[in-house]
Order: sequence, then C-alpha cells, then structure tokens
Amino acid sequence: MSEAARRHDERVPADEPVIELTRLLDAPRALVWEVLTDPKHLPNWWGPDAFTITTHSHDCRVGGEWIYVMHGPERDFENRITYSEVVRPERLVYRHGDWSNPDLFHVTLTLADEAGKTRLTMRSRFPTVEARDQVIREFGALEGGRQHLGNLAAYLRELQARA
Repeated sequence: MSEAARRHDERVPADEPVIELTRLLDAPRALVWEVLTDPKHLPNWWGPDAFTITTHSHDCRVGGEWIYVMHGPERDFENRITYSEVVRPERLVYRHGDWSNPDLFHVTLTLADEAGKTRLTMRSRFPTVEARDQVIREFGALEGGRQHLGNLAAYLRELQARA
C-alpha cells in the first residue's frame, strides 16, 4: 500500500480511487449553495491557502461549464468543470479537468441540512488508485482539500457576521 493511501481518509478503503472530504458548516444549506454556485462568491474562498482564482466563464446548470485559472504560489492551473447534475440546494455532480483532459476526475458534492447547519461531503473519484495517489503526493490534494473547505467555512462565517 502506498504512503498516500495510508494517509488517505479512513472512511474510504485504500484500494478505492476516491478522496472524500466532509465538513459540518455553521451555515444554512441555502447560503452554502449560493456560495458554491454564484461566481461572485467563488474568488473569496475557492482553493487552498495562498491560491486565488480568475473565472473566465461560469454556467452552473446541467451541461454548463466553469472555466477558471487557479493561481498558486509557484504556478497557475487551468481548470474546466462540466456539470452533469445540479439539484438545488443539495447536490452538484461534475467532471473536473483541464483543456488537455476535461475528465481527470468526477466530483459528487452533497449538502445535508443538520439542524440549521450544513454537512458538506465532497467525493472525488479518480480513474485509478494510482491517479488518486499521484494528486495526493504531487499536489497535496488531501491537505489542499482540507484548506479549501476551511476557507469556505471562514467565508461563510464572514458573510453571516456582515448580515
């Protein structure tokens, strides 16, 4: 078993090509949905620490795409998301990739109401365990994903404090 698989989220078997992250957000599901799907919010939280984004187009509907560049400390990453399922306010399913390969992995994101808070689960499925391990090892996908959800939580707190 690879080191990346050993460090992988224990809720998912190491031989399954999946990264699953979950977080209980102290915000109502409708607000979480808005922050996930409205492009005016995305630059305020999307990505791991020290990253910013530039959105070129955003169309959150079945068949629609979100084209953006994630600017990191060392380089930029082109991203292309194609939505295959949009169920307001509970579920987004999309292919995530770039221009050379628009289908690097598939994401199922669910939002569950828990007494006024929102349980977000992000499940990314890769074509192989090796592909999953590569993004964990080379891009820090687990820690980056945790930071990503932490930035979302912080932005939601900020929005609610302003209201």
